[in-house]
Amino acid sequence: MQSLPEPCPADLIPNATGLDAFHTVYKAAKQQQAIFVAIEQGPQWMVKADTLTAPQRTIDITVHDAIRAAVSYLIRAREIRADSTAGPIYFELYDVGSEQRARELAAALHAALYTHLEPLRQAVKAA
Repeated sequence: MQSLPEPCPADLIPNATGLDAFHTVYKAAKQQQAIFVAIEQGPQWMVKADTLTAPQRTIDITVHDAIRAAVSYLIRAREIRADSTAGPIYFELYDVGSEQRARELAAALHAALYTHLEPLRQAVKAA
């Protein structure tokens, strides 16, 4: 699996639905020392990201605060479930309404974790 570009376009976000797919995507991110990001389908769509796969990366407070604010806004807008997590290491956005929106949010979160905050601002603005 090739590493994802920074920032990653939504259509390249991997679908890690199922245990085998999840392990494949997570293992690839870990081997590449890249931030893990994926979407999964259950009853609703889910966005997952994990910075443990990129130990050389640190998430500064500005980025973390921006992600927390975005997740809080999406919860208040009822676009994601209230028990979604906003880091500091692991991020999960539950009950996203569609695959397209999950990909958009995953790409925006991935970009933010690589310090590109504008896609996150645009994704939240779309809520």
